[in-house]
Amino acid sequence: MSAVPLPTRVLAGIVVPDTVLITKALEYARKYCTLQVYNHVVRSWLFGFAISPSLYPNIDQELFSVSLILHDLGWDPSGELVSTDKRFEVDSAIAARSFLRSHAPDWDARKLQLVWDTIALHSSASLALHKEDEVAGACMGILADITGPERSIGGVLSREVYEEVVKEFPLLGIKEGIKDIFCGICKTKPETTYDNFVGDFGEKFLQGYSRVGKTAVDFMMAP
Repeated sequence: MSAVPLPTRVLAGIVVPDTVLITKALEYARKYCTLQVYNHVVRSWLFGFAISPSLYPNIDQELFSVSLILHDLGWDPSGELVSTDKRFEVDSAIAARSFLRSHAPDWDARKLQLVWDTIALHSSASLALHKEDEVAGACMGILADITGPERSIGGVLSREVYEEVVKEFPLLGIKEGIKDIFCGICKTKPETTYDNFVGDFGEKFLQGYSRVGKTAVDFMMAP
């Protein structure tokens, strides 16, 4: 039996689902994200829906939406949702799962796990693109906001669509903002950055940061 179609609305020229849960997720993201980051997650959501229908027509659209909207809760500037010992992607996934346990009590363990995976893997394209359609499509939407349409995965996001979304949800210097966030993570919890790309920002921009003795090679080759 096919799923009941969700109500929709048009946002920046993109047709997206419009449910009470999605509205609550948007409100939650706005509470815990700066405007700069909020615009990023909304653009990522919109790009996900611009990209995914032709590639992944059978995604759970509400789950997909909530995952994209909540994917950067681990950047919460208040610190309420940020751990001292976990990668930001994991903090984001845990916060999103907690939100859903409160606001979507009918969601089963599999749906909650799929949201967790979608968010936790969103910055690891080499993994995410080989997971479920929701995980892969979300990764594509998020990366498209960083790379722009010409370098988007699959090249299926047009410049026209990109510009329409950015016009309504401006970039507000997001790349510089992300650089500052990553440098902050390298400073406050460097142990979460040694095995991933966030550490690249520490090495390039943060004086005193070092992965010497902390890499996979160091671990593997230790006597």
